Amino acid sequence: MTTAQKIIKNKIGLLKLAETLGNVSKACNVMGYSRDSFYRFQELYEKGGELPLQDLSRRKPNPKNRIQPEKEEAVKKMAIDFPAYGQQRSSNELKKQGIKVAPATVRSVWVVTIWKLFKKD
Repeated sequence: MTTAQKIIKNKIGLLKLAETLGNVSKACNVMGYSRDSFYRFQELYEKGGELPLQDLSRRKPNPKNRIQPEKEEAVKKMAIDFPAYGQQRSSNELKKQGIKVAPATVRSVWVVTIWKLFKKD
C-alpha cells in the first residue's frame, strides 16, 4: 500500500466513522482532524469519489530556467568553434550575430553540456 493510499484510507475512515457515530465533532477528535478538514474531505468525496482525496501539493510548479534551444545550440557551436573565447567574449560575439545571451547564461550552458566534451580523463 502506497503512502497516497494510506492517506486516502484515513480520510475515508474519518468519513465512515462520522457516519457511524452520527457526530462529526467526535469523529474528528478521534481521528485527529479538524471539522473544517472533515467538511472539505466530505465535499471532495461527494464530488469525485476517492481520487480527489489524495494529498495535492499547493505549491506552484517551479520550472528550471531554460533558454531557447536555438540559443543553446548557438552557444554550443561558439564553444566548439572558438574554445579560447571566454564567457564574456562568447556573449559579445553572439550579440553581433543577433543572439542576445548573457555571459552567465553562456557559462551555464557550458557547465551543463560543453564541459563534458572537453573533460580530461
